[in-house]
Amino acid sequence: MIVFDLKCGTGHVFEAWFGSSAAYEAQRAARQVECPLCGDAEVAKAVMAPAVSGKGNRVADAPTPARMKAMMTMLASKQAELLASSRWVGGAFADRARAMHLGDEAPEPIHGQASLAEARALVEDGVAVLPLPLPVTPPDTIN
Repeated sequence: MIVFDLKCGTGHVFEAWFGSSAAYEAQRAARQVECPLCGDAEVAKAVMAPAVSGKGNRVADAPTPARMKAMMTMLASKQAELLASSRWVGGAFADRARAMHLGDEAPEPIHGQASLAEARALVEDGVAVLPLPLPVTPPDTIN
């Protein structure tokens, strides 16, 4: 198997696996390779960084379970701090974020829920949004 970074005609870069370079070329020629984001079948290989493996004796660089736990605790703490200083808007998140971006509403820190399609549309429209790294329980479901 071989992995290629591919780029569609609209500029989306994505990764795809093929049995060989010949298999990629045959599928591309038959227009069987499409961009998973927009469905464009005009794809070509994107520039890829070479896969250079490091020395096998670099185990000391790997995070220990204790370090991973400390990092996750810090991340959860920071996320909780940010959520405490923002307002839950639930499923209205995409509409509210877009309204603030367009100046129809006063800007304020908010968090809520958006579908993948809504989040992509916000990003494409230049709205500054980020997914939260850890799951959030909506306030109306907490006992």
